[in-house]
Amino acid sequence: MGLEQLIYDCRDNDTKAQEQLYKLLSPKLFSVCLKYSRNYVEAEDNLQDGFLIIFSKIGQFNFKGSFEGWAKRVMVNNILQKYRGSSVFEIVNDTIPDEAEVEIDDENVTLEFLMKIIQELPDRYRLVFNLYVMDGYSHKEIADMLDITTGTTKSNLARAKMILKEKIEAQARNGNYTAAK
Repeated sequence: MGLEQLIYDCRDNDTKAQEQLYKLLSPKLFSVCLKYSRNYVEAEDNLQDGFLIIFSKIGQFNFKGSFEGWAKRVMVNNILQKYRGSSVFEIVNDTIPDEAEVEIDDENVTLEFLMKIIQELPDRYRLVFNLYVMDGYSHKEIADMLDITTGTTKSNLARAKMILKEKIEAQARNGNYTAAK
């Protein structure tokens, strides 16, 4: 059965089709959830909540563009909705340089280490960092998505980069880029 047929069957609330679609997309969408969640358990919860929304809104997918891209956007919006309007995005009054450059010897830095330190960022920094760096949204788009100012997105991004740089440099001094300690 093709993806298009699965989508039509899901629109008709066919539980078998929903199960197949879940199995098809959950690995990719779970990686999205991991990027935006504080930890593995929260990512699992976000994945389940996101799929409930995908299945309830699947009738809105109009077959323009990729379904996977549409599902990813639904998933990200679901996670971000949990943070909108909260005090998570208050500006921290730190003096932050315009751009924190992080030099990494990528032969020594593991993906697991990078994912771990990104997940350890405070919510406001992690969300803005992922939206800007990992998913390529502009500061204006992020500000609109999170209902904050572009100044706040820029401040949060700069602070996230500073924290990541400090953690990477600390690990480099120790000569180890593992997710230990």
